[in-house]
Amino acid sequence: MINLSLPLLAFNPIAFNLGPIQVHWYGIIIATGVVLALILSVREGRRRGINEDYFYDYLLWALPIAVICARFYYVIFQWGYYSHHPAEIIAIWDGGIAIYGAILGGILTLYFFCRVRQISMWTMMDVISPTLIMAQGIGRWGNFMNQEAFGAITSRAALISQHLPMWIINQMDIGNHYRIPTFLYESLWDLVGFALLMLLRHRHHLFKRGEVFLAYVMWYSVGRFFIEGMRTDSLMIGNTLRVSQILSLIFFVAALITLIVRRQRTNLPWYVNQ
Repeated sequence: MINLSLPLLAFNPIAFNLGPIQVHWYGIIIATGVVLALILSVREGRRRGINEDYFYDYLLWALPIAVICARFYYVIFQWGYYSHHPAEIIAIWDGGIAIYGAILGGILTLYFFCRVRQISMWTMMDVISPTLIMAQGIGRWGNFMNQEAFGAITSRAALISQHLPMWIINQMDIGNHYRIPTFLYESLWDLVGFALLMLLRHRHHLFKRGEVFLAYVMWYSVGRFFIEGMRTDSLMIGNTLRVSQILSLIFFVAALITLIVRRQRTNLPWYVNQ
């Protein structure tokens, strides 16, 4: 009989080797989230009359730009380290990409993409948003495999009291200390947000054009603000300000104001009628 009170080995972040190339679970998990998001976005796009090729073309541009922006964002706020280790700047397979950087890169790319293709950016964002937060929830398990995005030191007994599976508890043994699994909290928050947006998106007279996206921004910002406060590996400005909490506040307020202002425009179509 296995004694579950004893710690087991953590997961290996390397999934397998292709000759000299190491394939990381981090990349596999993120790629899985992206593929699922693309499939669901294409399906919803058909209902909205959007050519499915637009999603494939957008992804070809957005994915590399989002990765570059996510890494650039992370490196900027960790420049004290990377200025002395410039060779590691491109080592995204070891983790160290910031989701807010990826989101900003993706939105910027979508803006120019929609202008060139002459399609509604608001509609595209409404279609993509629920699947984006799903991909974010899945992607957090890449952090789990890399043993990052964790919280303060805790005890094994405290983790067991949360009724967490032993394989999660064992992976939270980081540097000989058990850590609060903030990656898990954010993943669950994102997946609940995905379920709610998917459930409510087609309800009549609930969302106007653009408001699915704004609801996504507000939902994610609230969860990220509180969960970020529990993390110990946050990107910081000085010693007190957490970058992601500041951005969460800015994005929430901006989305809320935009929602209120746009609601005054009676000519905006309801999402279900687009």
